[in-house]
Amino acid sequence: MSFTSNIFEVGTIQLEGHQEQIVKGGRHLFPLLGRAFEGIQQIGVIGWGSQGPAQAQNLRDSLQQTSIKVKVGLRPGSSSMDEARAAGFTEADGTLGEMFAVVAESDLVILLISDAAQAELFEQVLAKLRPGATLGLSHGFLVGHMKNVGAKFPANINVIGVCPKGMGPSVRRLYVQGATVNGAGINSSFAVEQDIDGRATDLALGWSVAIGSPYTFQTTLESEFKSDIYGERGILLGAVHGIIESLYRRFIVNGMSHEDAFRHSAEAITGPISRIISKQGMLGVYKAVGADGRAQFEVAYAASYPASKAILSEIYDEVSSGNEIRSVILAGERLKTTPMGEIDGTETWQTGKQVRAMRVEDEIPLDPFTAGVYIATMMAQIDILLAHGHPYSEVANESVIEAVDSLNPYMHARGVSYMVDNCSTTARLGTRKWASRFDYRLTEESYVAIDTKQPVETALVDRFKQHEIHQVLAECAKLRPPVDIFVE
Repeated sequence: MSFTSNIFEVGTIQLEGHQEQIVKGGRHLFPLLGRAFEGIQQIGVIGWGSQGPAQAQNLRDSLQQTSIKVKVGLRPGSSSMDEARAAGFTEADGTLGEMFAVVAESDLVILLISDAAQAELFEQVLAKLRPGATLGLSHGFLVGHMKNVGAKFPANINVIGVCPKGMGPSVRRLYVQGATVNGAGINSSFAVEQDIDGRATDLALGWSVAIGSPYTFQTTLESEFKSDIYGERGILLGAVHGIIESLYRRFIVNGMSHEDAFRHSAEAITGPISRIISKQGMLGVYKAVGADGRAQFEVAYAASYPASKAILSEIYDEVSSGNEIRSVILAGERLKTTPMGEIDGTETWQTGKQVRAMRVEDEIPLDPFTAGVYIATMMAQIDILLAHGHPYSEVANESVIEAVDSLNPYMHARGVSYMVDNCSTTARLGTRKWASRFDYRLTEESYVAIDTKQPVETALVDRFKQHEIHQVLAECAKLRPPVDIFVE
């Protein structure tokens, strides 16, 4: 893939011998947004879930020096109306309205309603779009659903994607921090699904710059939905949930107090392990556990990698075949009468509340066994994405960067269970479906192999040490936001 821009400078990076194009963002580019959005009088942001508040506010703030209006569209009587008004979008000044009316009157429609709602309403949305308008998506779910049902986009509209590599609150939080630190933000990938007038690429890049992306990478919406839905069910949410549950019980059985078991599992992952990976990569964790801890790391890694890879292979097949999207659609119907419960009532997460209340950050242990299990699962996810031809930047973002720089800091501040239950419905469903599978396979296979001293494949550790992803992460680290996300 390659692209050109008439507005923004296109650079390149070398990732393990592969060249990828990027666009570097920053507030100094905001004066170019008028050109990028030439002919756009109104941007309609439809929905107020995770991404809606962040993108609507960021776009509005970035476009202050232009005549472009950013208008939020919601369903009549939506409970989110008051939240949108509190953020400064009102009916009185014409920046808040009914969703289909906003779709019909906007030149760029950014559709940020839930995945289930997109599947239910996409035909009505497409019918309301004016000829020559641009439909913007921040997730490829709709593309996957339309492929499942044999639907196509109208031939008279542009279809683009800008997909932030972090949840909405992170997109807003780092943008606000960027007011004083130029370049602070969440990186995004962009895609052009349909270009009717030659402007789609610049519209997508303008959108990405305007929401504060420090760097923008190229992908396709199909590649994005496969890696994104897969990643949610993997190391970003489902796997980390299952890993922590399995380790917490294991440490208690081995004699730790409940509080120490939580510190050595959840706190270690969301605290020191994530911070070291963010700045020094996965090899940095291996070095940091020290000579005394490396044997534990290696045993845990070698025993956990095969079990995790087996589950992750199945997840990828389910996502790429469309089955996982179908399951979300079917669940949407059930949820109308039987809403999802929350997961924070179990002993693990209740213990976590107590531990966080007493936390002394510098005393959180860097547990080598936990690090081995966590990094083995992260590496298994990386290997499967690479085997299926995903670009290095996407692999790094969906398997490592989004975890340690966006999601895990929120988990550390508020709890893994909080994070799970405040993500999209698609992510919540996936976490519930697959977390228990990671928990079971690790407990029943990996830990049993360790405890019974079964031979493990030590070559897996050698492969880890020499893996090409380390160079990729080192390059991607240069594109990291200049500040850590601040979570209150």
